Amino acid sequence: MAIEKEPGQKGVNWSNIAVGGIMNMFEVTTLGQPLEVLKTQMAANRQQTMLQAVQTVWSRGGVTGFYQGLIPWAWIEASTKGAVLLFTASEIETKTVAMGLNPAAAGLLGGMGGGIAQAYATMGFCTCMKTAEITRHKQAASGIKPPSTWAVFADIYRREGIRGINKGVNAVAVRQCTNWGSRMGFARLAETWIRKVKGKGENDKLSALEKIASSTVGGALATWNQPIEVVRVEMQSMSKAVANSNRPAKLTILNTLAFIYKENGIKGLYRGVTPRIGLGIWQTICMVSFADYVKAWVKAK
Repeated sequence: MAIEKEPGQKGVNWSNIAVGGIMNMFEVTTLGQPLEVLKTQMAANRQQTMLQAVQTVWSRGGVTGFYQGLIPWAWIEASTKGAVLLFTASEIETKTVAMGLNPAAAGLLGGMGGGIAQAYATMGFCTCMKTAEITRHKQAASGIKPPSTWAVFADIYRREGIRGINKGVNAVAVRQCTNWGSRMGFARLAETWIRKVKGKGENDKLSALEKIASSTVGGALATWNQPIEVVRVEMQSMSKAVANSNRPAKLTILNTLAFIYKENGIKGLYRGVTPRIGLGIWQTICMVSFADYVKAWVKAK
């Protein structure tokens, strides 16, 4: 995932910032946001089946319903988090490999560090507002006219300040740390396995299909942490407008986890995992496989 440096090259590789932003914008504008909307719909409405979730999202405007929150929140998030992720992960991975760590472990640490950095730098408030955009329609079902997300943003900031806007950011950080650590770590392991099966050396390049296959494995296996994602959605959801006497007044990661388990059981903690598998695969393909070609182009320039 990190942009490779020429032998002996020193210093910071600032081109990671541009490549990360561009690739994440491409990811979210294509398949990323529709899968994100569907995943969030199911995590916030844990009684719905996949078909019911699709029908609900479709009822909000057809195809455009699947792109709720894309402008401006998802674009703001993608352009910034992609830059922070790729830059931070690249620097960590490069330095840890130089210290003698194997590529899989270096990729794991790079992904974890990049995930934490992007969560606290940009993802907290953007993820909160995207979730508000998708889940505020639960209010309409209860007879309450949902406000615009700009109005929600202003109201939360006025009442709770920056902490309110970043509600659930710790859950986001845990999710992103485990997300990208797992994605990069599993993808690197898959690459190593493919090289071994194909009889290729460490420096031999993989084909496009082999790289995509490695990213697919990494993206799919990284969804083991779905309970963290469901907790994050619940913490940031506008569903609190619909009365639920069992829902904690002040949500933390642990009491939200307990609330979801009590309300919906173990299945509730894995709601939305199917579209998230698709999302994880697509994100990893874009930020690992496709990004490698962009890195090669940048290096050539």
